[in-house]
Amino acid sequence: MGYRSVVYRKQAELGGGDAAPVAVADAIARVKKMAEIKGDRSYKNGKKRKAVDQTVEIVLHLGIDAKQADQMLRGAISLPKGIGKSRSVIAFCDEALVEEAKAAGATEAGGDDLVKKVADGWLGFDVAIAHPSMMGKVGKLGRVLGPQGKMPTPKSGTVTPEVAQAVKDFSGGRIEFRNDDGGNIHLPVGRVSFTDADLKENIEAVIDHFMKIKPAAAKGHYLKRACLSATRTPSVTLATSA
Repeated sequence: MGYRSVVYRKQAELGGGDAAPVAVADAIARVKKMAEIKGDRSYKNGKKRKAVDQTVEIVLHLGIDAKQADQMLRGAISLPKGIGKSRSVIAFCDEALVEEAKAAGATEAGGDDLVKKVADGWLGFDVAIAHPSMMGKVGKLGRVLGPQGKMPTPKSGTVTPEVAQAVKDFSGGRIEFRNDDGGNIHLPVGRVSFTDADLKENIEAVIDHFMKIKPAAAKGHYLKRACLSATRTPSVTLATSA
């Protein structure tokens, strides 16, 4: 078998890919142990590959009809322990707010010039914030930013008169979410290097948040399944009380 298959088999021995649900603490322990398993590969010059601090991700399979507008879930959430990395944020705003936005952490801020830069194809950022007064111009970037998932929207908190605060929040780990066509939500909840307690707090915050925003129109079992994995590991199913 190939390299990936050998690694996967070792990870599976630790419970990776097992559909039987386990407690959050046990799932975290399994994911961390699986993340420690690496293939025996080096660079051509003989140097060992640098260890990667893998992202830990949760996937929620929800009992919603993704085709119905009143059941779609879209917004943003700030995790109590962050996600382990800073994010590049830009701000579309008038000149009076530029310095404030940059002081809050914006890598770029401005009006017409920034709109043109993005329209010309620059996408070197993770999140775009926009003041409501700018949306007449920013709206024209829908074809560029929409497919990238970077279009500012009021629902996600990226269109707001509080530009500096939004820049600070999203730079520090506030993350946007949107269900996919299958009713799933994918979110990072930290890094393998996080303490077990910090990962557990983030995971529980995510589950609690989505239970609170359950669409009124959603019928039947809502939280059908929750899985935890790292970037290079199989998933582990979480036991939830929902």
